[in-house]
Amino acid sequence: MRVGFVGLGAMGAPMAAHLLAAGHELAVWARRAHSAAPLATAGAVVCATPAELAARSEVVISIITTSADVDALVRGAQGLAAGFAPGAIHVDMSTIAPDTARSLSAYYAGRGVGWLDAPVSGGELGAREATLAVMAGGEAEVLARVRPLLEVLGKRIVHVGPAGAGQVAKACNQMIMVSAIQACAEAMHLARAHGVDLAAVRQALMGGSGASRVLEVMGERMVARDFAPGIEARLHHKDFGILMQEACSLGVPLPIAAQVWQQLNALMAAGWGGDDTASLLRVLEAASAPPAH
Repeated sequence: MRVGFVGLGAMGAPMAAHLLAAGHELAVWARRAHSAAPLATAGAVVCATPAELAARSEVVISIITTSADVDALVRGAQGLAAGFAPGAIHVDMSTIAPDTARSLSAYYAGRGVGWLDAPVSGGELGAREATLAVMAGGEAEVLARVRPLLEVLGKRIVHVGPAGAGQVAKACNQMIMVSAIQACAEAMHLARAHGVDLAAVRQALMGGSGASRVLEVMGERMVARDFAPGIEARLHHKDFGILMQEACSLGVPLPIAAQVWQQLNALMAAGWGGDDTASLLRVLEAASAPPAH
């Protein structure tokens, strides 16, 4: 297929490379030319504008940061909407607000362009290994057309419901995952307060009912005090902003998520937004530190 790709960051770059390796005709657009250079060397076409990218693509996949970013990519000057022909499809794999996804779906529908919000879980490792979980919102017929592309990128593809439903599922995923990171941080903090070996505690827990992928990965980071970013904490902070806004607008109480959001706020205030979310352990440590004299 003729595929366009926007968002060549830690996750997007390997995802685009998988599509190219699978034999698809790949074109890319990037705000920073150096981001596209490795893919250009591998055979991708580099476009000057999103509109140019859309004009040459049957499907454009995007994975960028915020709701405003995606909206501008679509509706901005020389945006994707200016280049798409009727029958084309935009698959947005970013994590954005459900209302933004619904708005863009309706906007495209008036132009004969298909939409799928298809956020992913699995992080940078999942992107590199093509094992992402894809949560799709949109029309089943649109998903069927792009499923061969998504199968290059992930192992589990679930049609959650209409436009926006994929983003609702992603918000739920982030709520569970980051709350589990906070729980791991509290467990490690308690174990350290007792003077117990953290590596041994983690090893013991991984054999019990508390075992999880979060404990495996984030617990190991906390034991090693490796706070280099797998996924930057600022992105989880952004995701929690989305889900708490949804909770506010719907009147849905999320008491645990609300507390985790405050811990993420403290993490951001401490200047650790560019570090890994395992830094939630450092937030607890900072709160427990004796006052300076």
